[in-house]
Amino acid sequence: MRYFMMILLAALAVGCGRNKIAPVALEREAGRPLPADAQVATLALERVPTRVDVVGTATAAERVKVAARLQAEVREVHASAGQRVAKDAPLLVLDDREIKEQLSAAEAQLKQADAEYKRTRQLFEARSASEQELTAAESAFHSARAQVERVRVLLSYTVINAPLTGVVIERHVEVGDLTAPGQELMALYDPARMRIEAAVPVRLVPYLALGKSVAVALSHPAVTLTGAVAEIVGEIDPRSRSQLVRVNLDRPEEDLLPGAFGRLWVETEPRDALFAPASAIRRVGQLETVGVVQDGRVVDRLVRTGARADERVEILSGLNAGDAIIVEAK
Repeated sequence: MRYFMMILLAALAVGCGRNKIAPVALEREAGRPLPADAQVATLALERVPTRVDVVGTATAAERVKVAARLQAEVREVHASAGQRVAKDAPLLVLDDREIKEQLSAAEAQLKQADAEYKRTRQLFEARSASEQELTAAESAFHSARAQVERVRVLLSYTVINAPLTGVVIERHVEVGDLTAPGQELMALYDPARMRIEAAVPVRLVPYLALGKSVAVALSHPAVTLTGAVAEIVGEIDPRSRSQLVRVNLDRPEEDLLPGAFGRLWVETEPRDALFAPASAIRRVGQLETVGVVQDGRVVDRLVRTGARADERVEILSGLNAGDAIIVEAK
């Protein structure tokens, strides 16, 4: 009985295999339907200059060190690092008591020399004094007057004013410190006169010229400015094979600080490039896609983008000239 059941099951299996229904192949059209109101743009190659970024640093075109001209104690400090000051505003006041005493003594000596000179001149006119005595009195008068002027100049050194309108970036003294001639007390820079210094490779220097307008990108603040090449140092660094280039910024931001990171854009020989509207790029995580129109449907295609400018993005790979794309990414 068991053997008979096995034969029956085998026969049924063979019969079912003969009547098996073949699968139906379903064709699926690529992409999605093109919306009726979609904006479509056709890409075309454009001739653009090749731009090379060179790392640079923001510096002050005008930076002044304020130094002491005499030895004296610091009595007042009117500015700190980071503070904006106006030209001729007082920064420091030094102890002037000793110099004022010297000025009083010099003025008294001048008064006496003036009186002696006038008396001797009257005697000379009355033929009661010799020409030699008159010359000696005149010489003493001029010497005393010069001494007064010298002490007055020293007295003016006790009040140290700002040499320019700018920002204090360093302060090296406090109230009570003793200054020495030539000692640096403060440092200021003019924020309205900033520039970018960059070590430009020698191969790129021929594309720059004095006075040429170039684009500069800053990181803090994150802005793009223009500037003019102000100086190209006529010496090549043997280690980096580069030359130092200084570019004066046309309209520096008020919060641009010396030492900020920046990039100098050097334009070289033109090249062919493909640009797409920035609104056509759709980002999903780290991937970038563009909707390409093919046979009335939209197919998403992976792309790799480059620099952005004027609401347009350079397409480095993924698209070709003549491709039609959806302008507004959905």
